[in-house]
Order: sequence, then C-alpha cells, then structure tokens
Amino acid sequence: MNNIFIIGVGLIGGSFALEIKKLYPESNLFGIDANETHLDEAIDLKIIDQKANFEDLEVADMVMVAIPVDATLTVLPKVLDQVSDNAIVFDAGSTKEDICLKVKNHPKRRNYLAAHPIAGTEYSGPKAAIYDLFKNKTNIICEVEETAFKLQEKALKVFAELGMRIRYMNPKAHDKHIAYVSHLSHISSFMLGKTVIEKEKNERDIFDMAGSGFESTVRLAKSSPAMWTPIFEQNKTNVIETLDEYINNLEYFKKLMEDGDFEAVYNEMETTNHIKDILNGIQ
Repeated sequence: MNNIFIIGVGLIGGSFALEIKKLYPESNLFGIDANETHLDEAIDLKIIDQKANFEDLEVADMVMVAIPVDATLTVLPKVLDQVSDNAIVFDAGSTKEDICLKVKNHPKRRNYLAAHPIAGTEYSGPKAAIYDLFKNKTNIICEVEETAFKLQEKALKVFAELGMRIRYMNPKAHDKHIAYVSHLSHISSFMLGKTVIEKEKNERDIFDMAGSGFESTVRLAKSSPAMWTPIFEQNKTNVIETLDEYINNLEYFKKLMEDGDFEAVYNEMETTNHIKDILNGIQ
C-alpha cells in the first residue's frame, strides 16, 4: 500500500496512522480534517506526512474515516465518489445501521467495509494518538458480503497486523448490543459526574475525597460531547431501551434500600459479581 488517507486525525485516526507508519514505513500518510489545527498538530507529531483534500482521494489505496458518526453520513458518500475501484474505504463509527443504509445504493458500495474497532480512551485530538491502541481489541465488521473480496482482504490483513480480533455482525444487531456495552456506560459516567458536580459545589472536596473507584467510573465523562451526541442520536431507540432497563434496576435497588432488605442487596451484588467471570473470559 502506497497512499493511505486518514479522514479525522484524532485519537482513532491518529493512532491508526502511527501503526501504519510502523507497519508500512514506505507508505505515504495523508490527512484530511475539518480542523486545520488538528492537521498541523498531526504533521508536527509525525502522525501524517502531509495534508490533503477530497480530490486527492483518487490516488488512495486505503482510506480510514474516523470522524463523528453524523459527519460520516455526509463524508462517506463523498469519499466513495472520489476513490478508484482498487481503494478500500472503512470507517470506525460506533453506530452502523444508519451509515450502511446511507451508502447501500452507492455505485462504489463494494469499496466500503463497515467497521467498528472497539478501542479508545477518554481523550481526543491528535495529541491523544497512541501506539498499540488496537492491540487485542475487537473489531466488529458489518455486511462483509457487500465488500469486494480482494478489498476486504486488504483491510482484514491490516487489522490482523494490528492484533485485532474480528467479529462479524449485522448492523442492526451491532447497534443494539453496543448500546448496552458502550453507549450506556458513557451515559452513566456523564450523569454520575453531573450528579456529583451539582451536589458538591466545592470542587476541592470532590478531588480530595475521590478515590480510584470514582475516578475509574467517571473517566468516560471526559469524552468528547461532539462525538457522543451524534452517536446517541443515531442509536436513539436502542439507547432509550437500555436506559429504561438501567433505570428500572436502579429503582429496584433503591427500593431494597428503602425497605431495609439488605440480604436482597447482598444477593443482587453477589449475582452481578458473575460479570468478572464473563470479562475474564474475554481477555
């Protein structure tokens, strides 16, 4: 691969670019980003080699689209309009159904691989880019049968070299499952942070008393609202369903506390301890 384009040179796109430069040192890394400062930072940090625009995509061998999911709906068709028949285009969006539907009838649908690497941190921008972000992480691939075989092979080879595990799923199932294991986690974190900030007006008290449990639970509240608001909007139905179930569980736990039924409280927590066995099995 000679010419690799990264659209969105933040945490995900930037980390991918760093790995590509390590795997394919002879490749040319081009960056496209609506934020000119991000492009300048990415060049200074040697994440990309040079800036580019959409017209340059005709020489691309591989294109990664790593921008907010609402922007992806607009940008992805433009990318497919420009690339050659031999280019593979994939995204990293946390929602898949709307994106797949958007390009369903595009003449170059065969060039697109719907992907979601489940990797990241709470930080954003080019400075957040790190090596090994994708190592041992799961990458969900949707509608693989819609992508030309030789092109999907090209992307899957890179994903394997990054150390990623591949799971195949249809877009609707992806969005439903990810609402539980990712989107709900972010909402919980944001709302816990909001609750504590509103209750503890003296911020010094928060920081003095915050232990590792609070810090790890509220970590995701540092995530970018510009990225997460469109995710919640695109996956609204599934997210609301998960919130209903979560709120019901919180209300039930609260009632056990009000009733003084601490044997039931213990049992609830003991049953949920099984989560560690599940997560250990994933490692």
